[in-house]
Amino acid sequence: MAEVNSRTVGPKGAKKSLRKAFKNKRPIFLWGPPGIGKSDIIKQLGTELDAHVIDVRLSLWEPTDIKGIPYFDSNTSKMVWAPPSELPDAELAKKHKTIILFMDEMNSAAPSVQAAAYQLILNRRVGTYSLPDNVVMVAAGNRETDKGVTFRMPAPLANRFVHLEMTVDWDDYFDWAVDNKIHQEVVGFLTFSKKDLYDFDPKSSSRSFATPRSWSFVSELLHDDDCDADTLTDLVSGSVGEGLALKFMAHRKHASKMPNPTDILSGKVKELKTKEISAMYSLTVSLCYELKDACEKNAKNWNDQTNYFFQFMMDNFETELVIMGTKLALSTYKLPLDPDEIKCFDAFHAKYGKYIAQATDKEDRK
Repeated sequence: MAEVNSRTVGPKGAKKSLRKAFKNKRPIFLWGPPGIGKSDIIKQLGTELDAHVIDVRLSLWEPTDIKGIPYFDSNTSKMVWAPPSELPDAELAKKHKTIILFMDEMNSAAPSVQAAAYQLILNRRVGTYSLPDNVVMVAAGNRETDKGVTFRMPAPLANRFVHLEMTVDWDDYFDWAVDNKIHQEVVGFLTFSKKDLYDFDPKSSSRSFATPRSWSFVSELLHDDDCDADTLTDLVSGSVGEGLALKFMAHRKHASKMPNPTDILSGKVKELKTKEISAMYSLTVSLCYELKDACEKNAKNWNDQTNYFFQFMMDNFETELVIMGTKLALSTYKLPLDPDEIKCFDAFHAKYGKYIAQATDKEDRK
């Protein structure tokens, strides 16, 4: 059932489809390999829709966790069902506009659990329990070809879902990474070497491999610079694999020779002496991070910093890096730049305006 359709969607496309399906209360099943963000987009949607998310790991459930447990009612002299406490009831439904019931690892659940879930998904009820009207459902799981612990989904159950197969999308990841402050050295390295964002091979015996999730692990390790290089290399290797770890650590060595972004935005540093391309990507991301922080803190010298930002890029970067930095500052962060207050803006626009416009048009057409 994993190979339902060869058409794939990135995280942004999946979110658009989920929003539409939620309006029609149509359950969606998200297929995809491990570590690409299936669970994370449900959390993002919950925040964007101001919805309450109930995250259920069906692989850990028993059939009675869905249907409930029977008990004897002495008042009626009948056996009745006690509904499961983890599923939303009428009282919880009154507190939220929308409730997202997220059934993760569904096809890793035992067939008996999937059978119990069938009635809930088909009729929005099981036994005496009914889903409140404001509950929408979405499930997720790995494909059979990913070599994880999965059970083949029964065709009648599969036919109750709209199936989407997710894939890694670089542009989606980049926007998410900078918005969530993934370490600038990780974002810079991956922007330079996009193919290293994801290298999962189900046929490989390697325990560690690169995914958006495992690169997040690397980012966490870098934010606390409290260990020696060998220890850090061991940990990065354990996250994304030895080959990529060595490649990334070499990049990090070059990035450490880059000037401090604060010195660039204050005008103290105007020339880039070390022009190692992968490190320059990291520096570009660092400059945008720093500029965003200055904006959020309402820095008094904000206009001066933006001027030094554009002037430094214009004097030291190739066109591709300039477009990347401008896109990150203007499109992703939507920083409130005032051209009239930026001394070098006319020169910058004359040199790069048409390239930035072309890049923006291309982005809008996606």
